[in-house]
This record gives sequence, C-alpha cells and structure tokens, in this order.
Amino acid sequence: MEKTLIIFKPDCIKKNLLGKVINRLQMIEFKIIACKMIELNDELLKKHYSHIFNKSFYHDVKNFMQSSSVILMVLEGKEIISKIRDLLGPTDSSIAKKGTIRGDWGLNKMENIAHASDSHKNAILEIDIFFKKNEIF
Repeated sequence: MEKTLIIFKPDCIKKNLLGKVINRLQMIEFKIIACKMIELNDELLKKHYSHIFNKSFYHDVKNFMQSSSVILMVLEGKEIISKIRDLLGPTDSSIAKKGTIRGDWGLNKMENIAHASDSHKNAILEIDIFFKKNEIF
C-alpha cells in the first residue's frame, strides 16, 4: 500500500469545501491513517517549500498558506498518489478541467484547494515534515 500527504489549503477551509472535497476523493478507496488541523509556521513552510524558498514568489505562497489553518491528512491505498492527483487535476486550477477538484473549485496555481504528494519519494519526505511517527495509525 502506498501513502500520500494531502494538505487542504486555506482556500478550501475558507470556502467551507472540505466535506465536498473529501466526498469527491471517496470515489477511490483509501484509508485515513493520520489527520490534524494546524496553523503552518515559518519553519514548516520553509521545509515543505524548500524547492521555492529562494524564489521571488515564496513570500506570496507563505502569506497565503498562513492565511488560515489547514487540514493535513495521510492517506493510504493502492496507487493512492496517482489516483489523488488525477482527481485533483493540474496544479494550475485555471487550466484544470471541470469535474476535477481544482477545475471545479480552484482559482489559480496557488489557490488550488489542496496539495498532494507527487511521488513516493516526496510523500515520505512530506509526511515526515508534518507528522511524528506516533501520529500515524
């Protein structure tokens, strides 16, 4: 079984879409093995966005991700990484097809409802950033 991290971003929380998004995700089989609501601090954001930390737009990403609490989940299932990403649609919501989560509710590359790990390697790294071993069941 594969694991993935999903972050329900501030736009998802502010628009009260969490239930609808989870309902859509339930089209595939998975098990929630960790879940929590947090406010993202600078340290967590710097670790998670280390690949863009030195980019000019990082400040905008940081401000957006700290504009409300987020909900983090670790999901487990067969081919969960690719299945979740297919349901989400492309990162840029403005080009995502209707019927995908981002196509239906997202606005752009940043306000795109949720983040999901894009590979097995990144899933392991991202889960370790946000969850302690004893928080995963």
